[in-house]
Amino acid sequence: MKTVTSKDGTTIAFDKSGKGPTLILVVGAFNDRSTGAPLTQFLEQHFTVFNYDRRGRGDSTDMQPYAVEREIEDLEALIKEARGSAFVFGYSSGAVLALRSAAHGLAIPKLVLYETPPTGPWAGNLAARLAGLTAAGRRGDAVELFQTEGVGIPVEVVVGMRNAPFRPALEKMAHTLVYEMTILSDATMPPEAADSVQVPTLVIDAGNSPEVMRRASQSLADALFDSQYRTLEGQTHDIVPAIMAPVLVEFLTSSKIVLS
Repeated sequence: MKTVTSKDGTTIAFDKSGKGPTLILVVGAFNDRSTGAPLTQFLEQHFTVFNYDRRGRGDSTDMQPYAVEREIEDLEALIKEARGSAFVFGYSSGAVLALRSAAHGLAIPKLVLYETPPTGPWAGNLAARLAGLTAAGRRGDAVELFQTEGVGIPVEVVVGMRNAPFRPALEKMAHTLVYEMTILSDATMPPEAADSVQVPTLVIDAGNSPEVMRRASQSLADALFDSQYRTLEGQTHDIVPAIMAPVLVEFLTSSKIVLS
């Protein structure tokens, strides 16, 4: 494990492996760098992969108050560690964070976004409710609120997962659900970001994802200046490394852009 220090003093933990141009993985809700580890194994023969814990989870620290700009600064610190330029793969809400980072002007020559969720005021309302629950110490309730209203998992399924072995890990990260919903709450996304992002971008969705997710990805691809859109038929919101890695390699290595 390695670390970098973000602009506000937050320590960002990451694993670095492989060789070649740098590719940074930006994961979404309930994820830390363990989520990106299986994908990294498929990518490290082609790229130097930075797989990091976003602030507030895993081995990274957290400084308050939270703002999306702080997470953009975290990614910027990693890019500087990568000698100033890096491809970025964003997953779920991490894809929206990656898009916002590119719109902010970070040195991202190519961008890949998988399963971007819809954005808008609904996320801000959910963020406020999640913040209230976590402030009251009701982390389990925050997890279930996000699962039912944020993800759309049926209540009976959520109840059935209360004693699952992974439940403590979800509760530990419950406060970061507020961060995810804050990232998604900007109703100007993706239109304003699309106007600012000029780099080649591959937008991917999963053929078996809910229609609302697929519409969000399609709308984003249509709005971006230089984009490709691809559906992974038979896939769900989860990343399957053996399916995803070849898609990333094909897109990221097809350009004449060369990273040091």
